[in-house]
Amino acid sequence: MARRFHAPYLSEPVSSLASWARNLAVFSVVAVLVSILVLRFDFLEMKPALMTFFGALGCAVLSILVGLAAFAAIWRNGSRGMSRILLALVIDAVVLAYPAYLAVQYRKLPKIYDITTDPIDPPRFEALAPLRNGDGTNTAVYAGLYSAEQQQKAYPDIEPVQLEIPPDRAYAIALRLVNRRKWFIVDERAPQPPRKVGRIEAIARTPIMGFREDVSIRVQPDGEDSRIDIRSASRYFDSDIGSNAARINKLIDDLNNAGEADAQKPVKKVVPPPPAAKGQKTVKK
Repeated sequence: MARRFHAPYLSEPVSSLASWARNLAVFSVVAVLVSILVLRFDFLEMKPALMTFFGALGCAVLSILVGLAAFAAIWRNGSRGMSRILLALVIDAVVLAYPAYLAVQYRKLPKIYDITTDPIDPPRFEALAPLRNGDGTNTAVYAGLYSAEQQQKAYPDIEPVQLEIPPDRAYAIALRLVNRRKWFIVDERAPQPPRKVGRIEAIARTPIMGFREDVSIRVQPDGEDSRIDIRSASRYFDSDIGSNAARINKLIDDLNNAGEADAQKPVKKVVPPPPAAKGQKTVKK
């Protein structure tokens, strides 16, 4: 009976629009993955890779429209292809979900790309400065007063890190945390007298697309304690969509936790050897 019931439906042709919706959805996935690999491994320049990525998103949107048209056609003439339409819509939702979230964040967050714990005297990009002089890159010079005001409104909790340990120990903690994050270190200078200011310059990358964001960390004495300032700036685009602030906040938390743990360590006292008794001769073997 089941075979007789389904036989008329199975004899209907598959909607070509449903097939096109599925094929466009699959193509969009492939194009998105290719563009991400191209960006992360530097196979092409930034602009062609981004054009591929946005073209893939356009294919996903087109797949949704074709899928809706296929649904209307199936409803009208009874052809097959609903499974292909549903598959296409699921794939399109996966492809467009994260870009849609980023679009919302772009409208919600201030359009700034340079975040620092010290807007008055931010850590400088010295070794990284030549890498920020290319076509379409943001300058190594701090973004200025407007960026500082927008940062204060959006991220008021970003402040310098105060650690109750000497600068050399604070620098060692900062360097260890940078290495743990697998950031690419371009320059590292431990605190040296007489100024005793340490610097770390490194390149971080965004989790999915792998966009480069430059980080500069400054460790300096604050009396007998230490002060650490951090600056993180996107190399491209006029808005970081909150990535630099999130990076600095996480690093601040880790520095505070590691600094507190280091400050609680007991200081090892060096016990001098007992003086030799008078009249006692040392026998060389």
